[in-house]
This record gives sequence, structure tokens and C-alpha cells, in this order.
Amino acid sequence: MKIKEFIGSTVLDKNANVVGKVDNVDFDTETGKIETVLLTLQKNIFSKDELEIDFEDIATIGAYIILNKEITREEEAETVEIEIEDEE
Repeated sequence: MKIKEFIGSTVLDKNANVVGKVDNVDFDTETGKIETVLLTLQKNIFSKDELEIDFEDIATIGAYIILNKEITREEEAETVEIEIEDEE
């Protein structure tokens, strides 16, 4: 799979709950390995939050990106709090 095909893929947690979509990837320029994946969480039509996950947290890549962990609402809330603090 090419990176441009990876971007925009729907991400599911281990319980098959939709988490969001792949927005960007960060990779090691020396090894070429993906280190982290930035997800855009679709809360509603007017708000978007982001969540960064380690590439190691991805179980499978195919029609969907499936994580090997559950993403809880608390993790999503922490992401929002960090973004708000950064803006101040």
C-alpha cells in the first residue's frame, strides 16, 4: 500500500468502533519506518479533533486500519484538552 492510499483510510479500534481517518504519518527519515499516525476524529460536522497513535498500535491494514487497542472517550477528551491548552 502506498502512503497516498493509506491517508484517508478509516480507522477502527479493536472493538470495531470507528475512531476516525488517517490524516498524516510521521516516519523516520533514516529507516523509512512509520513511527506515528495522526488520526482525524470526526465528532460532528463542525468539529474535528486529532489523535496520534504509534504505528505499533496498528493490528492490520487493509480495507480498514484496525488497531490492536480500544480507543476510549477519555483518550479522545485528553486530545481535546491538549489542543485547547496549546492554543492559549
